[in-house]
Amino acid sequence: EREIDEIGIQSAVQKAMVLALEKVEKMIGKKADYLLIDGVNVELLGEYSTMKISKGDLHHYSISAASILAKVDRDNLMIQYSKKYPNYGFERNMGYGTKEHMDALKKFGPCKIHRRSYKPVKECI
Repeated sequence: EREIDEIGIQSAVQKAMVLALEKVEKMIGKKADYLLIDGVNVELLGEYSTMKISKGDLHHYSISAASILAKVDRDNLMIQYSKKYPNYGFERNMGYGTKEHMDALKKFGPCKIHRRSYKPVKECI
């Protein structure tokens, strides 16, 4: 959340992609041959052959699988956060802007993991 607030969501996504790519390349012991990128507003990564795919999770199995893995990981993280920050119902809303979440933000204000640059959080500060 701090990094997103500091550098912006697009730059944070770009940085996360670079870090993930470096980790994968280290695991497989070679440079990736080709990248499929979910979304068209993401900058290309260096000298890689790439294809940007709008709504890629609807059109390509590997992007769909990665999307599922990312969501499951995020959901598990939110369940852990719900134990640390029980007032927000993260185990039920996974941090999405549900009515429950917005009501909790208004009642309790943002907690440490809320992005201060996100408009509904800004309005609570």
